[in-house]
Amino acid sequence: MVDYLINKHPQLLVIVILLIFVENPKTIWFISQAQALNNSNGSPTNTTAASAVLVFGDSTVDPGNNNYLPTIFKSNFLPYGRDLANKKPTGRFCNGRLTTDFLASYVGLKDYVPPYLDPSLSMEELMTGVSFASAGSGYDPITPQVGNVLPVLKQLEYFKEYKKRLESSIGKQETEHHINKAIFVISAGTNDFIVNYFTLPIRRKIYTTLSSYDIFLMEHVKTFLQDLWGEGARRIVVGGLPPMGCLPGVITLNSPNEFQPRGCIDKYNSAARDYNKLLQNQLVSMQSGLANFGARIAYVDLYGPVMELIREPTKFGLKEIFKGCCGTGYLEVTFLCNPLSYVCPDANKYMFWDSIHPTEKTYSYVFDTLHPILDFLLKP
Repeated sequence: MVDYLINKHPQLLVIVILLIFVENPKTIWFISQAQALNNSNGSPTNTTAASAVLVFGDSTVDPGNNNYLPTIFKSNFLPYGRDLANKKPTGRFCNGRLTTDFLASYVGLKDYVPPYLDPSLSMEELMTGVSFASAGSGYDPITPQVGNVLPVLKQLEYFKEYKKRLESSIGKQETEHHINKAIFVISAGTNDFIVNYFTLPIRRKIYTTLSSYDIFLMEHVKTFLQDLWGEGARRIVVGGLPPMGCLPGVITLNSPNEFQPRGCIDKYNSAARDYNKLLQNQLVSMQSGLANFGARIAYVDLYGPVMELIREPTKFGLKEIFKGCCGTGYLEVTFLCNPLSYVCPDANKYMFWDSIHPTEKTYSYVFDTLHPILDFLLKP
C-alpha cells in the first residue's frame, strides 16, 4: 500500500520527509558496533583470517548504493565526503570514512568498502568485499518503502547474485570457502523506529506497544540471519541501536526549546535499550545453537561507547555533541546538507556530521572499541 501510494504520488515522499522534520522525531542513525573495551591495538590477530567484508544495513554502512537508486536519500554531493583522501563525495553519509572502511583496513583488505551497485567494480574489488547497504533501510518491510531504497531482503538477493559472480570466476567450491571466511556486518534498525514506527501510523495501529513492535522486528532479524547462514555466512557482527534520543535532529524535534538547552530525549534512548536487550538475547541463542557448526555471531553494543563520548566529550577532543557540523546542525541531512550549506571548519571537534550521522572521528572511535570482537571472529 505504501509502495503504491508513493509510486502513484511521488510528492507524498516529500511530505513524509517534511513530517519527519516538522512534527514527530524522525531520523536515521548511526552505526551498530562495538563492545566498550579499552583496546587500541591497530592490527588484527591474523591479517589473512578474513577473505572479505560484506555489509548489509542502512546509511551508517552505505558507501553509495543509493547513488544508483531513484531516491532522495542520497549524499553524493558536497559537503559529504569533504575529508576523504580525494575530497570527493561518494555517497557516504559522513565527512569521511565509515566504521566498515576502518574494519576493512584493520583486516588488511582495503581502505574503502565500495557499494555493490557500482557497475565499475573489478573482480578484485568484489572478492575483497562490498556493501549491499542502503540508506533509509530497515528490518521492517515498510521502512525502505518510505524512501524507495533497498529492503534488507533485496540486499540479500544482491548477495546471492554476488556469489554467482564469484562462482563464475573462481568456482563454486572456492566461493563457498571464501564466503565462510568473510566477515558479515549488519547495521540496521534505527530507521524502523525513527522513520517508521514513531512517524507513520500504520505500525502503531497494529503494534500498539513498543515491546510488541520489538518482537516483530526480532522475527525479521532472525529470519535475515538464518538466510545469511544458509548462504554460507559464519562470522557475523550485528549491531544494536545507538542512543537514538541523542541525535541532533531528534533533540530538535522533541525539546521544549529546540536550541537551548539541548540534551538527549529519554523516550528514544529507552526504546533503544529495550530493543538491544532483545537483540542480544537473540544473538546469544543463535550463537549457542550454531557454535558447533562453526558460528561466530557477535552482538556489538553501540549504546555504551556513544554515551561515553557524550558524557566526556573533552576527553576525546570533542567540543560539540548535540548538533552537526553541516548547516545549523539541528535538522540538516541528505539534500538539506548541500554545497550551499555552511560547514564547520574542523569536523574532528564534532560528534555529528549532519543532524543524524556521525563524523569520521566518531566512527573511528566506535571502530576502536570493536577490536576485541573482531579478534574473536578472526581467531583460528
